[in-house]
Amino acid sequence: MLATVHRAENTDSAQNLGEIFAAFGEIRSRYPVVVALHPRTRRFLASHGIDVADGVRLVEPLGYLEMIELEVNARMILTDSGGVQKEAFFARTPCLTLREETEWVETVQCGANRLCGASTRRILEGFRMYEEGAIVPDFDVSPYGAGDAAERIVEKLLEFHAARSK
Repeated sequence: MLATVHRAENTDSAQNLGEIFAAFGEIRSRYPVVVALHPRTRRFLASHGIDVADGVRLVEPLGYLEMIELEVNARMILTDSGGVQKEAFFARTPCLTLREETEWVETVQCGANRLCGASTRRILEGFRMYEEGAIVPDFDVSPYGAGDAAERIVEKLLEFHAARSK
């Protein structure tokens, strides 16, 4: 499991941060949990006195390519990052969003993402639903297009140029 937590709504609240890390502690009994830890989150864990369960591995922030590699190879991603949610979709990795809303509603609609907020109960419920197959992500939908935008742009530019040349 790959996790990131950095948004103020989670890190500034001892309640939210504690609930999230309690869920990580439960999940780690089934799978290793790697948390790419933002410096802000590290500070708030310490200042709020929140314990991190054994088996939850905290790592320093990662470079973009290292993060993508972990996203592609993760069983599931738990995050409050909008960018990581969308990357999870492209990596074809189910995502639990540790927020009450997302900019990427289409990922929720196709089952690739589930909103859990900062609730231990809801995070574990989302985790179980994916694990038991109650949610089956449809990564074959194309809410962001077919990946051929560059070709279509070149085609239109050539048509435009040909029309102007006449």
